[in-house]
Amino acid sequence: EEGGRSSERRRLAQVPQYGSINGSSSSDSCPTCKGTGRIPRGQQDQLLAVIPCNDVRLQPRRTKLYVCISMGLSILLCCLILFFFFPRSVTLTPVSVLSVMVYFTPDSVEMEVTNLFNMTNENFVPVQIAEFSMQGVVNEIVVGHTKIANMTAIESRSRKPVSLTQAKSASDTHNYCKSTTIKIHTLFLKLITMNIAYLSHTEQLSQDVFEYIDCGNNSTIPHPVRS
Repeated sequence: EEGGRSSERRRLAQVPQYGSINGSSSSDSCPTCKGTGRIPRGQQDQLLAVIPCNDVRLQPRRTKLYVCISMGLSILLCCLILFFFFPRSVTLTPVSVLSVMVYFTPDSVEMEVTNLFNMTNENFVPVQIAEFSMQGVVNEIVVGHTKIANMTAIESRSRKPVSLTQAKSASDTHNYCKSTTIKIHTLFLKLITMNIAYLSHTEQLSQDVFEYIDCGNNSTIPHPVRS
């Protein structure tokens, strides 16, 4: 009996390793057999491996962590997009009257009024001034109108001073401005409208600006205006 067992051991020792072909050295270690099996070399893409259900490779780790990180990054990206591209205000602020030139004709009073404005852009993108319209009104009568297309662009988060000169002709106030009995010939002007374009849409800003000038002579000095 002992001799039979020894003979069986010798016979099993001569059996090639699992998966090998006639003990040939032209084979690779089987990745699913913990290195104890062999598979024919060059056939790795043609063979199907069977692994236990409790193999760690079938149990993804930190899945919840990866999902939470992905959701957090997506929410952060959306918040950043909303923060930087959410439309903010664009304001036009009158600063002062820089100069007034008065000319008399036989039938009217001609004036050139230069105003200074501050254009403020609170957006994180540049704003294009598509059209700037400035209208002078005296006693509900339009005495001058200026329209400028594609005037300028305001960079993101910046303020830009702009000076504009408008010619005005007032025939109804001709006698008033030339009167010698009045020391200061004050006229009140009302301005302005501006169309702006940014973030693929156009917006209109309207503001009434009141300023006073002396139409009797060139005595108007630079002074602030109010809206």
